[in-house]
Amino acid sequence: MADRARRALFRGKVATAVIVRPPHALDENAFVDACTRCEKCIAVCPTNIIVKGSGGFPEIDFSAGAAECELCDKCVEACQDDALNAANEPIWRWQLTLDEQTCLAYQGVACRSCGEYCADSAILFRPQIGGQFTPELVSEACTGCGACIHPCPTNALQIQQVD
Repeated sequence: MADRARRALFRGKVATAVIVRPPHALDENAFVDACTRCEKCIAVCPTNIIVKGSGGFPEIDFSAGAAECELCDKCVEACQDDALNAANEPIWRWQLTLDEQTCLAYQGVACRSCGEYCADSAILFRPQIGGQFTPELVSEACTGCGACIHPCPTNALQIQQVD
């Protein structure tokens, strides 16, 4: 892909701040009320993706550490404030989305980085007319671990809150 076309993919793309709380977090208002910002969940995260966020509250940063959540519940076990509670379902209130306008595979560039990092086979590559393979999200298989987000060179994968 020519540099000019690649730059056009990024032009005008503005990152929006989405706050993703650790697994089993209460809804946002209850979480902020319960969390004392003790940072114990941050300290025990084996992949270092729980970071001190806005206001000192813990949040997930998929670009930090190993860039994925192992869903190990160590953060839940460390939380003594009950802001993270294993009885709270669903584990995540997030789902993965794909922006076809910025995805390299949809622009004719061979890229499968997201699928290569997805251990749950939640991103499949199906052939299209002309031989180009494009990603297909399988939401039922996605755990929301975020492993696919960090390696995407164009930030075409995002996480959004489920209603």
